Amino acid sequence: MAATTGKKEWNEKHIKALNKYFANFSVKEVYKTVLFYREDKQVNSLQRRQLDDLYNKMVKNQLDPSITAKTLELEKAISHEINTYRPIFKGKAVTNNEILDILKTSNNSEQRKEAWLAAKQIGKKIEDTVLQLVHKRNKDAQALGYENFYHMSLETQELNVDEVFNIFNKLKVLSDEPFRRVKDEIDEELSIKLGVTKENIRPWHYVDPFFQEAPPVSGIDLDQVYKNKNMEQIVINTFESMGLDIKDIFQKSDLYPRDNKNPFGFCTNTDRRGDIRVLVNIDESVFWATALLHEFGHAAYFKYIDAKLPFILRFHSHSLTTEAIAMFFGRLTKRLDWQQRFIKDEQLEHLEPAIKKMMQRQMLVNARWIITFCYFEKEMYENPDQDLNKRWWELVQEIQFISPPEDTNYPDWASKMHFSLAPVTYQDYLLGELTASQLQSYIENNISNDLFVPEVGLYLKENFFKHGALLNWNEKIKRATGENLNPRYFINQFLMGH
Repeated sequence: MAATTGKKEWNEKHIKALNKYFANFSVKEVYKTVLFYREDKQVNSLQRRQLDDLYNKMVKNQLDPSITAKTLELEKAISHEINTYRPIFKGKAVTNNEILDILKTSNNSEQRKEAWLAAKQIGKKIEDTVLQLVHKRNKDAQALGYENFYHMSLETQELNVDEVFNIFNKLKVLSDEPFRRVKDEIDEELSIKLGVTKENIRPWHYVDPFFQEAPPVSGIDLDQVYKNKNMEQIVINTFESMGLDIKDIFQKSDLYPRDNKNPFGFCTNTDRRGDIRVLVNIDESVFWATALLHEFGHAAYFKYIDAKLPFILRFHSHSLTTEAIAMFFGRLTKRLDWQQRFIKDEQLEHLEPAIKKMMQRQMLVNARWIITFCYFEKEMYENPDQDLNKRWWELVQEIQFISPPEDTNYPDWASKMHFSLAPVTYQDYLLGELTASQLQSYIENNISNDLFVPEVGLYLKENFFKHGALLNWNEKIKRATGENLNPRYFINQFLMGH
């Protein structure tokens, strides 16, 4: 109701319900019981998984409420600033969307620079509070016996710091050369389009303030392919071809934009008993076609979890595993075989090379951005007193190959909301992408080269969805594909053909 009506009373009820839910994880007696049984050798594997899940949720909530209240206060202050702040551009307050429009469309370098700087103003405004928050989170994590907040967050998500960064380091090395080529191509196009020499290209010349997105391949408008198409039917048919029935979830979902409705998209598994709903704001565009497939990927995963599992385990084993499935489906909009079968548009044939190129570019640009983000976030918690602004631009230059602006003593990083309000979650997106590629490679080599057959749905149900949270994420990947998560498949899928 909070998301679909935007009414204040529902938002307040939602916050109350969340607080009540999380209060369960701070009960000292229950925590002691969990610790006691985790030491018990008689506990079977099904019970152990549940105890581990409870422990990971509870350990972070064992501080006195007066201590955590201070953290919440800082988060609330930052959230309020981010939600209410309007950047000043050419002397007047503008929205973030207006700034993004300038970065997408303007050919004027000075105007772009001013818009880019405006997008970063919020960073200066909240920098001190964010740093207070980082210190506070570290102090709290240390009180619970962890090295710092970053390490605590990863460990309680069953992610091993060394394992994750080994994967990222390997991906960085493997993608250095292909990314250099793609980045060079992008800079070449920008140089011609904006009349700037390649040496003078700066962060404001890209279409996104953080270079998270690749600029579109010139002259291609994929949205035209979706005009007058029935988006709901396309998605239902896609899942149905794989033997996955999601019609019942469509019935309960909220699909079209209207006033006061949450403008984004998400999928929620409300009761772990089959009441799964998706919220999106469909229009006839490639963006919303992708979002629809993505969210219903989450929904299919939830739907086919074994209903006989205990409540705690009727969920995904890690958010990266459900992200992987959502991405596996979301990527279909960039595949010619999917488009020919489900969109049936005669323009598609000649668009194929450009579509392939866009996908490659987007995956590379986004992967390098996430690596930059994760390296910085880890270092920020490990040493919050270093010159973070300087360190940010060193990493951006080293990983994204972007020349920093001349005056870099500005907290550009702080304007990215995830550092303050969604900490230590970003790695899941990239781990999800890598998992999606590994699954797809396994399916094409061992199940079916055509993705749109019932065998593919059956494989996903039996090997990935069914077990819910019964297995650790990497164990799940290993059982489904024969090996632990390996970035090689992502590289093969998106970079080898470049």
